[in-house]
Parts: sequence; C-alpha cells; structure tokens
Amino acid sequence: MAMAFKMATTGMWVTDECKNSFMEMKWKKVHRYIVFKIDEKSKLVMVDKVGGATEGYSDLEASLPGDDCRYAVFDFDFVTVDNCHKSKIFFIAWAPNASRIRAKMLYATSKDGIRRVLEGIHYELQATDPTEMGFDVIQDRAK
Repeated sequence: MAMAFKMATTGMWVTDECKNSFMEMKWKKVHRYIVFKIDEKSKLVMVDKVGGATEGYSDLEASLPGDDCRYAVFDFDFVTVDNCHKSKIFFIAWAPNASRIRAKMLYATSKDGIRRVLEGIHYELQATDPTEMGFDVIQDRAK
C-alpha cells in the first residue's frame, strides 16, 4: 500500500492520492474539484472523483450523492472589484439528510483530520442540502 496519513482521532488513514491530487489542484491547476469518500472497511479516505480544469461548480454539485456523505474541495477562481484574478479553495463537508447516521458521525469525526492533511484551504462549508452550498454561497464567501 502506498503511504497514507493517519488521523489519530478516528483511526482513519488519508491516502497519499488524496494529498497528491489536492497539491495538483492547488499548484498546477489541473483539477477544478476533488470529491473524497471514506471506505469504512479499509478505514481509508480516498479520492472518489476528480473534476478536470474545465469543469465547473455545477459538475461538482452533480457528482455528490444524494444519500451518502462526502468531502469535497473546490478551486474557485474569480475577479475582484479591483480587477485582480484570485483563487480560493473551499472545503465542503457534504452530509445529506438521507445519509445513514453512522456515515454522518464518521464523516463529522474525521473532518478535522483530512483538513489538516489538505493544507491551504481558505473556507469551509457544511451542507446537508444543495441550497447550503449553492454557487451564490461560494461567491459571497470568497468576496
């Protein structure tokens, strides 16, 4: 098995693929978003889906399941009122109401551990419903 980063509080491990994909998104801008999932059997946080540089926020929203939890990071590019190009990375903890209680608890207790591994996140959102993480929410937070 490749190197993994242990999250002491939950006994979960974050695979090096998670960190490597995040670094590619952050520095090389090859990904617009990354969705992570927890495999309860192996106790690993792994990459579930990667969105290409040309994909948008609606693609990220469509990739999140309606009945299971996920973590996601999104690289939001925008232009300020001073005409400066900026980029902010959002961490989204997705826990829809239809997901199992065990999954909600597992994702909630593991969230801080994955956040520590993914260095450079600017904002965090917790969402149980698509309206709590809509594009307008992202825009408002970034400015």
